[in-house]
Amino acid sequence: MKAYVFPGQGSQFRGMGLDLYQHSEAARQLFDQANQLVGYDLTRIMFEGTDEELKQTIYTQPAVLLHGVVLALTTESFAPDMVAGHSLGELSALTAAGVLSFENGLKLASIRATAMQKACEIEPSTMAAVLGVADDVIEQICAEITEEVVVPANYNCPGQVVISGSVAGIALAGEKLKAAGAKRVLPLAVGGAFHSPFMKPARDEFAKAVEAMTFAEPRYPIYQNVNAQATTDPYTIKENLITQLTAPVRWTQSVENMVAAGATQFIECGPGKVLQGLVKKIAPSVEVGAV
Repeated sequence: MKAYVFPGQGSQFRGMGLDLYQHSEAARQLFDQANQLVGYDLTRIMFEGTDEELKQTIYTQPAVLLHGVVLALTTESFAPDMVAGHSLGELSALTAAGVLSFENGLKLASIRATAMQKACEIEPSTMAAVLGVADDVIEQICAEITEEVVVPANYNCPGQVVISGSVAGIALAGEKLKAAGAKRVLPLAVGGAFHSPFMKPARDEFAKAVEAMTFAEPRYPIYQNVNAQATTDPYTIKENLITQLTAPVRWTQSVENMVAAGATQFIECGPGKVLQGLVKKIAPSVEVGAV
């Protein structure tokens, strides 16, 4: 069985999608349509933008979604038995699975990005990757820090969890985690504390847009970040998508559950190879590849 997985923010690179634009008429039409929908030249930023432009959340999220969705919609071999997406990638998966129209998927990505960008500007916050220590140790240390906000944000693979919180909270957690045996605690160059309580203003704004939209039943089961469970009910999908902004991404558990459901091949649909690497660390026996 095939699982198609869609990457999130951080997978972007200059030139992403350019080969598609140059060699596929169907892809070119979708890219041009996307520029009209977002109201600016998104493809210019994707194809020839600076690293600084590409790192800006307001551009990154629509760009990464657009790349993954165009790949899915224009590739004849796209035939998943199940889908999932990492953080923003969940929106890409929902669009590729027919839950959202191309227009609404891109619209929600833009709203999500703008709302998160604004939330980041309210109060300084950050994230860090923790390597080489068990999940339960990270959870315990985060819970013990009550004077600052710090929470697990991304369960990426065994031995790699990203934490999210206040600048002081991340620094304090880093010291405690190193003392507890973490091999490395790496600060991430991000705009703020994604998947943490700092994103509540963004979640509230995003919720209004999600609740106003019609969600169809997916053509394929989608494993959502919040609970790592297969979902086909549109109402549940909406609730989980909203909750995701302030809840951890349970990627390790999602992949494990997809494997348990019969997935033997994971195909990454979007820029980069981040998810292929994570999947192999979670389930070494499965086959990985890219569209």
